[in-house]
Amino acid sequence: MLPGDAIVHLVRELAANRAVTLPELLASRDNRQQRQQAWLAHYAAPLLVLTLVVPGAVKDSQLTRQIFNRGWRAVQRMSVQQGWHCHQQQTLALPTGCEGYLSLQADAWQIKRAAVALEQQQAVGRLWDIDVLTPEGQIISRSDIGLPERRCLLCDRPAKQCARQRTHSNEQLVSEIARIFYAAS
Repeated sequence: MLPGDAIVHLVRELAANRAVTLPELLASRDNRQQRQQAWLAHYAAPLLVLTLVVPGAVKDSQLTRQIFNRGWRAVQRMSVQQGWHCHQQQTLALPTGCEGYLSLQADAWQIKRAAVALEQQQAVGRLWDIDVLTPEGQIISRSDIGLPERRCLLCDRPAKQCARQRTHSNEQLVSEIARIFYAAS
């Protein structure tokens, strides 16, 4: 069993439902990196971090909280099924998007492989961004375990390329995210 509440549910009705600014988003990323470093320093163990793939300016909505809750339950189940000891877990509901942290006593590479398998087993898993950091702070990428980079939600091109070039509108992407979530429900 995981320390603290085994089931964490971020209430969708409490979502910020507002556009975040670029400075807020950049500050949030810096804060996430600081939190990650603090967790790694405190536990000296691999860290699993769950965030979401959310294009556009609204990062915390009723829909994103539902997607996050499903992902959080899935990573908790995965941890228990694998028999990994969890030092600590935490979820944060932020206007810049939900974040979940699990400090696990397990091999970081094994955690990453299991996390990618989890993302691939469920259609909604495509909307989860599960990072795994080694105790030394290295983020294990998909390419590190021999997998190609993520594909775009709407076409077969690399997701980063479409995002950089703004190939698709935010409306198209948000509509596809909703379609994926509700089709998997």
